[in-house]
Amino acid sequence: MKHLLSTADLSRAEAIHILDVAEEMAEVNQREVRKLPALRGKTVVNLFFEDSTRTRISFEAAAKRLSADVLNFAAKGSSVSKGESLKDTVQTLGAMGIDGIVIRHSASGAPRVLADADWIDVPVVNAGDGTHEHPTQALLDAFTMRRRLHGAGSRGQGLDGVRVLIVGDVLHSRVARSNAWLLRTLGASVTFAAPPTLLPVSSTPFGAAVHHDLDVALAEDPDVVMTLRIQQERMNDAFFPNPREYTRHWGLTASRFGRLSERTLVMHPGPMNRGLEIAGVAADDPRSTVVEQVENGVSVRMAVLYLALTGASTAQHSSTEPKESVA
Repeated sequence: MKHLLSTADLSRAEAIHILDVAEEMAEVNQREVRKLPALRGKTVVNLFFEDSTRTRISFEAAAKRLSADVLNFAAKGSSVSKGESLKDTVQTLGAMGIDGIVIRHSASGAPRVLADADWIDVPVVNAGDGTHEHPTQALLDAFTMRRRLHGAGSRGQGLDGVRVLIVGDVLHSRVARSNAWLLRTLGASVTFAAPPTLLPVSSTPFGAAVHHDLDVALAEDPDVVMTLRIQQERMNDAFFPNPREYTRHWGLTASRFGRLSERTLVMHPGPMNRGLEIAGVAADDPRSTVVEQVENGVSVRMAVLYLALTGASTAQHSSTEPKESVA
């Protein structure tokens, strides 16, 4: 695996292999000393042109647990704020001898431009680009679902037959896109529930079914309900009357949560707007995986960095452990 730019690029075998390697990394993260020498001597740059806390820290923790050196680059206060281009920034970093780039950018497609250009020849991992994709978030979501549904027997498993309902701001959400493509690749069925103003103009956006009534969608008894954060920073118009109306029609309220099956998982990519898209009682219930998603994110990003920076193959699915055994 040279780059990870989009979940749409992954075959079923490749996706399952990444999740299986993440299982090995999760075992490392349960040790007293949570460290592997897999990337010793390599340098990873977190190239963030957009504000982030969770994703940057998660990638930093993942790289350091693989023994890589980490450089954190933030656009604010850098030469970018003085007008330096992405090309010049990357070539400057390349001259310092880096081995991999994790990039988050407000422009959709920026990671692929970087990967396809000849500015630098290192693996590129997309940590979120505009309103396009967030592939490692989708992978950690799938990893979390697989663990909850299959338990100790999750290795080698897909998500065949799992019904996932994704609720809210699909239009501005890169998480929704990445999840729709990846979950369908793994065998799940995906349905979006959102007002028309917060959906792309398509009858089956990203191959998913659509509901315009959340209560009707919930009555279909999904296995997983994933609520999305309202992307207010990306909105330049009024997409719904006001927060109270949004919650009334589209929020996972205490009442709606109470009607869910006892086996239904509740997910949220974070950060949550409690009381807007999700009620506190739903976020804090044992059926909620919100905290697990953060924990699993480190294991998944360890797997992605390991596979990308060591050139390990994802062409065939196996239970092969990293070169530095995690047993």
